[in-house]
Amino acid sequence: MTQKIIAFVNQKGGVGKTTTAINVAAQLATSNKVLLVDLDPQGNATSGLGVIKDHEYTTYDVMCNETNITKVITATHVAQLSVLPSNPNLAGAEVELVNKEGREFVLSNSLKNLEYDYILIDCPPSLGLLTINALTAATEIIIPVQAEYYALEGLSQLLNTIQAVKSTTNPSLELMGIVITMFDKRNSLSEQVQKELENYFGDKLFNTLIPRNVRLAEAPSFGKTIFEHDRWSKGARSYKALSKEIQARTQN
Repeated sequence: MTQKIIAFVNQKGGVGKTTTAINVAAQLATSNKVLLVDLDPQGNATSGLGVIKDHEYTTYDVMCNETNITKVITATHVAQLSVLPSNPNLAGAEVELVNKEGREFVLSNSLKNLEYDYILIDCPPSLGLLTINALTAATEIIIPVQAEYYALEGLSQLLNTIQAVKSTTNPSLELMGIVITMFDKRNSLSEQVQKELENYFGDKLFNTLIPRNVRLAEAPSFGKTIFEHDRWSKGARSYKALSKEIQARTQN
């Protein structure tokens, strides 16, 4: 299989982006070698996998100090899953990269020649230089969208940014799909959002719906994936199903 680099992106915060990246990475790692790149200065993907944030080297050093990425990649307690850890230092990269030549390609160049089946990138909730780096490096994009009233707000701006990257730094970039998160089938609004997204995105919308689930919300505080925290929960079953869909789409 050709290596897949998938960016999880949405400039809105609180849409389940990091939760999705972590748990898809963990599930894919049951049969693949996977790297999760934490490109968010909040470092939630790092701590959510039980990895400490105060490493000697972090994503910041890869992006701004030309540190070899292999020095920074850290093993996790999940077999076949490694993480490129992040901490708040990464926030400075947005400013430091501005005057750097080829600034959009820093991450892409760093990921070259790494031997992973999947590289997943957890993007920050913004459309700055870090996200542009992720989109330039990625082969495909997954957009998590919360099932709420303002779900579609800002999506047009994100899609315009993706189109701009396609026309400049990464012509082969493709939208793999949209995944609905925090879905509550008891709430008619959730179903309305689902219908709107179906009408707009058609078969780009994943069939799997990620539900509102207390166990999903708890897992990161223990530094665990949902499969370790409660593998029989609705959240675990949903992320297993989503990962199967992702694998099917990457093999097409």
